[in-house]
Amino acid sequence: MKTNRFNLIMVGCLAMIVVACGEKKKSNDIITERVEQPKPQEPIRQQPYSDNKDFSWIGRTYHLSIDRQPSDSLPMVKDEIGQQFVDNIITLVVSRQDGSKFYSHQFTKKDFDKYLDDDYRATGILEGLVFDKADGDWLEFAASVSHPQTDEYIPLIVRLSRMGELSIKRDAQMDTNALDEEGEED
Repeated sequence: MKTNRFNLIMVGCLAMIVVACGEKKKSNDIITERVEQPKPQEPIRQQPYSDNKDFSWIGRTYHLSIDRQPSDSLPMVKDEIGQQFVDNIITLVVSRQDGSKFYSHQFTKKDFDKYLDDDYRATGILEGLVFDKADGDWLEFAASVSHPQTDEYIPLIVRLSRMGELSIKRDAQMDTNALDEEGEED
């Protein structure tokens, strides 16, 4: 009888050990590393940019000047963390060989407003304007309105006629110069 009693006590102890070890306290706590959102800094401004060159157009030599300057007079834009960016003014001057001005204009993002969606109107800046080519009666420029410090932008084509008329349209053609010899993107 002692043996049965002993076996019964042992079985009871083992059962308690199994039950105690088998039940784990469940927790809804999730342990992660706390990521701090970067704090906005002072408003960020792009570096001023200037490009000057002479070119031939309609049998004459012209001089081209493009200057980009950050402007505190324009509304600033903010990104998703509240970082402010200063928008730019780009001045385009096309001069004749004798130095007289053929065309002069200060561009702001507002000049491209009807080609932008609401997101770029609110959070984009006028990034750049570059001379592309002289094509018949037209000078062609590439312009862009971008989300600051990203590769996201809206490409635009700015055309200036020999009569001084300006036309703007959204550039729908892909840049094929970025393709390597095998036809793949870099």
